[in-house]
Amino acid sequence: MRHGETEWSLSGAHTSRTDIALTEHGCKLAEELRDHLKGVQFAKVFTSPMQRAKITCEIAGFGAQAVVEPGLMEWDYGESEGKTTKEMRAKYGPDWSVWTSEIVGGEPVDHVGERADGVIARALDGLESGKVALFAHAHILRILAARWIGLEARGGRLFGLTTGSVSVLGWERETRVISRWNRSFE
Repeated sequence: MRHGETEWSLSGAHTSRTDIALTEHGCKLAEELRDHLKGVQFAKVFTSPMQRAKITCEIAGFGAQAVVEPGLMEWDYGESEGKTTKEMRAKYGPDWSVWTSEIVGGEPVDHVGERADGVIARALDGLESGKVALFAHAHILRILAARWIGLEARGGRLFGLTTGSVSVLGWERETRVISRWNRSFE
């Protein structure tokens, strides 16, 4: 699950380590998640340590079960934190992209992929059956999905993800697949 809307997600500003609260609409999206997930049982629930993910998890009804997972922190955007792609392109040129450009003062995309691999391993550790819920952020979840199906971390650029959305990763027999992606409530 991606967290509900924040002021920065609404404006398109890159948000990683800045601990921004949900907007009123973001809380409503979390309530929609709660209604959508009503009755679903999870063997494990992990959340990013950032309040926007933790509050979304709580409103959705899984706060008491949730374990904070540092690996679900959003990509550290370095100097692009709080800036939009348009602002970064004004500084670095029209081809600047978080996916393909150097992240000055931040985290390389492959490092985020390694963190995603660790989250996947911890989610599956000891899991005989059941479902695992992850409450986190757009880019880490996109990268996690890419890594789940065997793509490099940059493959996350191929998956759009709106706020307050649900995606499902699973298996088709022994093959890892994306069962559903970006189910939003707007």
